Amino acid sequence: MRKIKQTVRTILLCGFLFAYTDATFAQITLSVKQQPVREVIKEIERISDYRFFYNENSIPMEKRVTVNVKDSDIENVLNLIADQMGISYVIKNNQIALSAEKRVNVAQQTRKVQGTVVDDLGVPVIGANVSVKGTTNGTITDMDGNFLLEVPNNAILEITYIGYRPQEIAIKGQTRVDIKLAEDTQKLDEVVVVGYGTQKKATLTGAVASLKGEELAKVSQPNMKANLIGKIPGVRYQESTGEPGVDSSDRFNIRGFGEPLVIVDGVERPFTQIDPNEIASMNVLKDASAAVYGFKGVNGVIIIETKKGEMSRPKINYSYSIGLQSPVKNLEMMNAYEYAYYRNQALMNAGQSKRFTDEEVEKYRTGSDPINYPSTDWYAETVRKVAPKQQHNLNINGGSEKIRYFFSLGYLDQESILKSTQEFKRYNFRSNITAEITSKLNAEVGLGGHIDDYKYPYWTGDEGIELFTAIKSNAPNVPVYANNNKNYYYNSDNNELNPVAMLDRDATGFKDKRNVEFNGQLVLNYEIFKGLKPRAFFAYDYTNLAQKEMKTACTFYTYDSVQDTYNPITKVAKGELMEKTQPYYKTTQQYSLNYKNTFNDLHDVEALALWEWKETNTNWFMARRYYSTTSAIPELDRGDVDNMYNEGNSAVYKYGGLVGRLNYVYAGKYMAEFSFRYDGSYKTAPDKRWGFFQAASAGWVMTEENFIKDILNPDIFNMLKLRLSYGIVGGEIGSPFSFMNQYKQDGTILLGANMGSNAAWIESNVASDLSCSRSRQLSDGIDFDLLKNRLSGSFDTYLYMNHGKAMNMNEKLVYTPILGMPNTPKINAPFETSRKGGIEFSLNWRDKIGDFNYRLGVTYSYWDERVTRHESESTNWYYPKLNSLGLRAMQNVYGSTMINTGLFGSYEQLYNAVLDNGNSNTYNKSYALGTMQIADRNGDGIIDNGDRYWVNKPGTTPLTLYGVTLGGGWKGLDIELFFQGAANVTGSMPSPLRSQQGYLWQYAKYLLNTSYTPGNPNLDATLPLPNNGGNNSYGSTFIDRWVYDASYLKLKNISIRYDLKRDVLKNVSYIKGLDLSFVVTNAFTWVNKNYPLKNMADPEYIPTESIWGSSGKLGAYPTQRSYTFGVTVTL
Repeated sequence: MRKIKQTVRTILLCGFLFAYTDATFAQITLSVKQQPVREVIKEIERISDYRFFYNENSIPMEKRVTVNVKDSDIENVLNLIADQMGISYVIKNNQIALSAEKRVNVAQQTRKVQGTVVDDLGVPVIGANVSVKGTTNGTITDMDGNFLLEVPNNAILEITYIGYRPQEIAIKGQTRVDIKLAEDTQKLDEVVVVGYGTQKKATLTGAVASLKGEELAKVSQPNMKANLIGKIPGVRYQESTGEPGVDSSDRFNIRGFGEPLVIVDGVERPFTQIDPNEIASMNVLKDASAAVYGFKGVNGVIIIETKKGEMSRPKINYSYSIGLQSPVKNLEMMNAYEYAYYRNQALMNAGQSKRFTDEEVEKYRTGSDPINYPSTDWYAETVRKVAPKQQHNLNINGGSEKIRYFFSLGYLDQESILKSTQEFKRYNFRSNITAEITSKLNAEVGLGGHIDDYKYPYWTGDEGIELFTAIKSNAPNVPVYANNNKNYYYNSDNNELNPVAMLDRDATGFKDKRNVEFNGQLVLNYEIFKGLKPRAFFAYDYTNLAQKEMKTACTFYTYDSVQDTYNPITKVAKGELMEKTQPYYKTTQQYSLNYKNTFNDLHDVEALALWEWKETNTNWFMARRYYSTTSAIPELDRGDVDNMYNEGNSAVYKYGGLVGRLNYVYAGKYMAEFSFRYDGSYKTAPDKRWGFFQAASAGWVMTEENFIKDILNPDIFNMLKLRLSYGIVGGEIGSPFSFMNQYKQDGTILLGANMGSNAAWIESNVASDLSCSRSRQLSDGIDFDLLKNRLSGSFDTYLYMNHGKAMNMNEKLVYTPILGMPNTPKINAPFETSRKGGIEFSLNWRDKIGDFNYRLGVTYSYWDERVTRHESESTNWYYPKLNSLGLRAMQNVYGSTMINTGLFGSYEQLYNAVLDNGNSNTYNKSYALGTMQIADRNGDGIIDNGDRYWVNKPGTTPLTLYGVTLGGGWKGLDIELFFQGAANVTGSMPSPLRSQQGYLWQYAKYLLNTSYTPGNPNLDATLPLPNNGGNNSYGSTFIDRWVYDASYLKLKNISIRYDLKRDVLKNVSYIKGLDLSFVVTNAFTWVNKNYPLKNMADPEYIPTESIWGSSGKLGAYPTQRSYTFGVTVTL
């Protein structure tokens, strides 16, 4: 009864509060022009609960006034009337008394002004700055372009937004102001961060793509690289794991090169653990414009700028998101009956005896004896259905003309889907302050960093390969516990560990680490005279990775039901503790002089000269001890004295570079740029230590030409810009001191009369004569805005010609008599070895129909590579079927392979086929109907290496990537769908699909319907006849049939957002914004109909080294689908 009364009170109280709120914040909508004030007052009384009192003898009630307000409060309406009448008023409750006395200090009185900011198409402008001129009083527009601001009666509003002309509006007693911004197509104010500076977007001549920080923050992915997928043409990332805190760096690149250089606030730094809420912009240098970064820029550059303070009142932003993660694919494993049945079938297909008797198969089917004939779902035993994650961010932004600031704190907690204590926590902070010391000198101070805590069971980590291999390879007829006793983990009948035990930190150990990163920078900018500014930049970075790994001695058991005993089997004989620390210190100094000026309003000139020096110090120490007892305390001093082990190392790296750049723009339509870097590296010999890299580019804004305006309709072709660039960039080759002969200890030798034992030294490396590699890069493109700026985009093509790859010295190139050398010296190939080229484009359409605005975005990129000349003369290149000249070189699944011409469908085919090589057992296989036919490519009547050919298929890095964004908004509600796909990408079928290692393990229910079987003799089946593995099958042979098409299309994100400030909270002045969001990531996936891993693995996880490597076992932490609810409040 008490609860019922409390509920009733709560409902009544809420109703009272809502009623009170409605009365207090009653809104007036009124439009009258030059009407007597008497009539205006009557209308206000009619449409509201307010009542007026006045003396007609002292107030001229017939005086005419104009009032035009919408959803305004009563004070704004009365201020408007009072200013025109020269009177004053008093409000008490709903009663209003008018007085003939004039209001004093009218200019200092304030009123609330509201309005909407739209662009020239009528589409709301989100995030436009609306402020009172000359003050820090301001706000930003919401998702519908609306704003509400309290201002003085004589205020002038300033409205600004990047890419649009600023406007000033005098209030003059108005309470509503609607503004239409015009895009500044001639002098676009939007700037883009480029190497060591910024440039106007309108005058860029290089292939530079940009992404705003807001776009990254709203995806809500803990993995920063995953937020970029499909957003920027040419940037590639394959999300191959969903393990907390882990990203696949080897699958991140620009235009198919290696991992790019990442610059954060001017310094080379990792970015994967930066809080997205701290990022202002991300810019990608994709062509030779990266030459200013020298050796480091050969793979392209990503430049990240964190948020800085703005001149405004303090704005407090708090965002919180909470979500659930689940595997994109939850495997349904075979039960023990299915496993026994299909295992027998595989053995019989290979002409071998059954593994299980019919009686045993029946017991597995009925489950009549679960102790001796168990059925275990290892996936369900170790993986939970969902795991939570949450993220917080609090930041403050504001400042004045003298000082501006941005402070941010962030927290991320991501749990694992494993039934264990695996988790990842991250703590972020950021502080950026800009201060004007004098009129010519200002300083910027930035501090940032994060702490990353990883807590894993010992056998997880490394993308979960060990654990998930065990999950998927342990047979389902093996129990978790011996005799179902939880004190005794059962010993598997293969070499894998018990998966449930692997998740038990107490039973098998742990693998924990903490990564601490701190960085800071100080920038001093001084203006000598107009346009000439020297700049000094100092940065310090500190990182320390501390690891502690304990592998516990463990024993598993079998159970003897006759003797009622548990038989121990030692899996790990001795415990082992490893601790490692790896501190890292880096200093970066930059001294620059920049000149920028405009002459005669036509000639824009900018020049930069910069010297950069970087020095890195790192050292690491590792110690290891073994433990004889299973209850050892996990501290190094508690371990065994015997077999102690430790090692360590330290290193110093130094880089220096001189950078120059010259930009020229004439009349906003002709642009030219030249840049260079003279870069030094410690890895090459002193006489080859410095490399010179340069780039030149030009641009032409066609639509600024009068004759073009006469030809092309300006209402259709708003802006067309052509770009062309050429440059030479380079990369480091070789290891430190590879230009010197190096020696190492290798065993002992006996010397002297007493034949004493002495350490033997041998030459481990012969001096090489290497300098940097070089890539000649040619790129062109077009940027455009069409149809009154509703359609915008860009199109780029590029060609890279790569020189200087390391090769063995040979007498045809250089004759150097070298005797007794253990290795052949390396030199740079004096010719081009490969070419890479491609195309990219992006399209964006935005428009509005009434209150509904919509948008469409498309990104697309395609690249390819060809071998133009080999750097060695191995005879393999000259086998007719192995020569890769003119073909792709990036195939990391197979280099060369045999050709499968189909499956044997008749005994006549078997009789007439070439089946083996006749002189060894290498290719002597067992053949039956449904097994593979191998082509005798060279027609010599045998199957051997001479029948292999070079696979010209794409590799595991997609050649084609695309993204499609569909979005729309209506009255505060915004919905967006983002599709992302890849094509021209291949994988290699993993071991189970090849019947390579004991048949299909637990995958038969997924694979048998795509396999040739006696009951389903489909010659077009994806997989040949399954068998029990071994050397009598082609499972361990390079055959083109094992290469599969890994193309896919994903509904990557579904985003639903609602702006509560627009309607629900529009009169709550202290809340400047409140947005709710719901985001689904990795929502749906579509794959090729012949995709062999359907319903088993995400297509972005592509197994490689599938014959011998661990990834060939489909063992990896699965990618995740997440459902995230978020709220963002601005005060």
